[in-house]
Amino acid sequence: MRRPVAAGACVAAVVAVLTGPGQAAADSGGARTGDVAISTYTKDLGWKLKPSGAEVRFRGLAAVSRSTAWVAGSNGTVLRTTDGGANWANVSPPGAGELQFRDIEAFDRKRAVALAIGEGEASRVFRTQDGGATWTETFRNDEPKAFYDCITFFDAKNGLAMSDPVDGKYRILSTRDGGRSWRVLPSAGMPPAQTGEAGFAASGQCLVSHGRSDVWLATGGGATSRVLHSSDRGLTWTAAETSIPAGDPARGVFALAFRSPTQGIAVGGDYRPDQTSPQASAVSRDGGRTWEASAGPVPAYRSGVTWLPHTKSVALAVGPTGTDVTLDGGRSWRAFDAGSFDTVDCAEDFGCWASGEKGRIARLEP
Repeated sequence: MRRPVAAGACVAAVVAVLTGPGQAAADSGGARTGDVAISTYTKDLGWKLKPSGAEVRFRGLAAVSRSTAWVAGSNGTVLRTTDGGANWANVSPPGAGELQFRDIEAFDRKRAVALAIGEGEASRVFRTQDGGATWTETFRNDEPKAFYDCITFFDAKNGLAMSDPVDGKYRILSTRDGGRSWRVLPSAGMPPAQTGEAGFAASGQCLVSHGRSDVWLATGGGATSRVLHSSDRGLTWTAAETSIPAGDPARGVFALAFRSPTQGIAVGGDYRPDQTSPQASAVSRDGGRTWEASAGPVPAYRSGVTWLPHTKSVALAVGPTGTDVTLDGGRSWRAFDAGSFDTVDCAEDFGCWASGEKGRIARLEP
């Protein structure tokens, strides 16, 4: 995959800003941090709000590029920009006003798949191939016990969605045609869920994939927080405990991000604003088989996390109380911004976006 020149310069600027003067040797995944690259951007890099004109909460986000992004949220709302956030088009599916969209996956400026969450028939999947001008409902849950939380795609055709446990096991939905049709996968390869365990539909990142067949599922609410991993597109799974505290319906792993089949980050905590969230981040170097607590964890509950493209160890985590950055692959974190966001996502051309409550949408830029 080619690396645009502008993206490389952006990486250099980010590393320079986040490490501070005199530390240009920090890992930038091959991007140079010399004077020419750094002078291309100011040292005021940060989130720049892009007024959406909406007041709903956007927990679903898909970054396609620096110019194109999709957001999905409450009251059946889906917005799209193709000009870097200067203008947002309301492309919400007709008649979806009572639905709660919590995840959206976009392949380009025209094609996207959105997930509505909730018990029973409230869990639905919609697909558009014309930029949101028209939508097709391609799945409506008919299992009363199911509650779908997140959706992910390996490529433009193959994807999965996950539901909280049904009869003691997480339920996995699969598509092989870009979201046009779906089928429930057999549960034989899924380990039993813990009592009270479930996923969190907080940022669209409780189910994430990397490459052609690896996928990870984040949990909380049980005795321990866990990450489940499948290397065969959801047919068989293994479970690993993490260091992020659980033991309560409000605590656990809320979001995952993998930059390779082995290197991953988990963030979470306790989403209640009156509760602290110690040890709310962890890292894996073996594909999720084991997890190690961050030596310098995120300071509070975080619901979203993403790797910066073309870097080996730089990532951002977001939550209602701010954004944190890591320069060492998740082992330590420092505060970056105090604004409230629920989810974050980056495109390959360094189009990094964040969204959250009260219609807040922002792009990372100088």
